[in-house]
Amino acid sequence: MLDSKKTNILLAMAGAAALMAATPALAQDPAAPAPATGAAATATPAAPPTTAPATDAAATTTAEDPAEPGAVGGEQHGKLTVVGMFMEADIVVKVVMIGLLLASVFSWALLLIKLFEFGALNSKTDRFLEAFRGARTIADMRRIATSDEFEGNPFADMAAAATEEIELSRSAGLSVAGDHRDSALTRASAAVAAVQSGLSKRLSGGQQFLASVGSTGPFIGLFGTVYGIMNSFIGIANTNTTNLAVVAPGIAEALLATGIGLFAAIPAVIFYNYFNTRIASYGTRSDGFQAELLNAISRQLDKGA
Repeated sequence: MLDSKKTNILLAMAGAAALMAATPALAQDPAAPAPATGAAATATPAAPPTTAPATDAAATTTAEDPAEPGAVGGEQHGKLTVVGMFMEADIVVKVVMIGLLLASVFSWALLLIKLFEFGALNSKTDRFLEAFRGARTIADMRRIATSDEFEGNPFADMAAAATEEIELSRSAGLSVAGDHRDSALTRASAAVAAVQSGLSKRLSGGQQFLASVGSTGPFIGLFGTVYGIMNSFIGIANTNTTNLAVVAPGIAEALLATGIGLFAAIPAVIFYNYFNTRIASYGTRSDGFQAELLNAISRQLDKGA
């Protein structure tokens, strides 16, 4: 009986000692596990390294895409802007785009110049017609046509040419009335036609430039596009990559040339057609004034004025 009690006391003391020995281990950092012993050490496998797969993946990614950013198409991928694409474009494409932009600027400048020109022309013509229709003699017509107020006006030049021809015939001792009336009117008509023949050329200044820009602008831009895309494909072949983020900027730069070509050509065609209409309208008006002028001179000749 005493032996049994002694045995229990010894077991209790051994359990307490084991518990006290285990308590410091529980307070240690969980990131540093206690070394396993015996069967537990044999059953627990070693943890595999975690950095090796990441290194392998990075190596695989590098092998799959050897091209560096900007190797094809510049450094603007992911943040493309019109200015950025222009700056990164090939020199030939840049020259094409600059030429088209200058052509567009000149087209808009011509628009403003010719709008002011036609506005001033029609205003001065209206004032001249009002003064001309108040003339009572051929001398009055000549005085109005040669006045400084209407200098350079096509209608005033036509009236001045016709009345000058009548005055020259009189100064030469030729009869301008009676049986010689028709010959005098023929000479006056020829003088008016000579002035009128230069009217179309005078009013059509700049039209050839607008026609050239309108007809060739898209093709010039297309040339820049073809050249730029050719360079992009050469870059794709050299870098051995088809990554869209890498090759897209070069293609976008090339297509920008066509866009600028259309930007220059479309307004030029519109301006050309608009001013052709204005020129034709003024030409029709001048034809009407020619008939009015010859009729007025014919009446004055019949009256002997």
